[in-house]
Amino acid sequence: MADPTNRGDDIERLLAERGPQLLRTAVLLAGSQQDGEDLLQSALERLLRQRRSFDDGLEPYLRRTLYNLAADGWRRNGTWLRKLTIVRASEPSAAFDVMAAVDLRDALVRTLHQLSSQQRAVIVLRYWEHLTEAEAAQVLGCTEGTVKAAASRGLKRMRELAGPWLATDAGLADRGC
Repeated sequence: MADPTNRGDDIERLLAERGPQLLRTAVLLAGSQQDGEDLLQSALERLLRQRRSFDDGLEPYLRRTLYNLAADGWRRNGTWLRKLTIVRASEPSAAFDVMAAVDLRDALVRTLHQLSSQQRAVIVLRYWEHLTEAEAAQVLGCTEGTVKAAASRGLKRMRELAGPWLATDAGLADRGC
């Protein structure tokens, strides 16, 4: 059985080294800063209550707990049923526009939140966290094939959802805007 005092030190070290990345992942999974903080706190509480030792380390367990808690929340709240409108700036600028970049990021995150919980988790792990298929499969507790399939379906769905605003951007580019 692991020493609880030592585990507390290990968790403090993990949060000091990887805290911002873990919080960023939690915010992406939860959809807002406040919900992300709550999600990370819940995962940390589960980690502290766990009495077994962690052969793979604390971070993989914490990440898997984050994804599982997020998926539970999506199912419980019925988030996957809601359709979110993609908000876009009405007048693009020829020069780099910070607001356009923020709008694009917002639209991508909103599109991400329209995916199923499994697809969203895989997309976040693979393309935001830059994990390999094998690492994502280990975090999610599934096979690499499941990760590949969920990533493929998730990206296809995101393209479908982004189609209207991508077509608008292409039309503006063709007109020289």
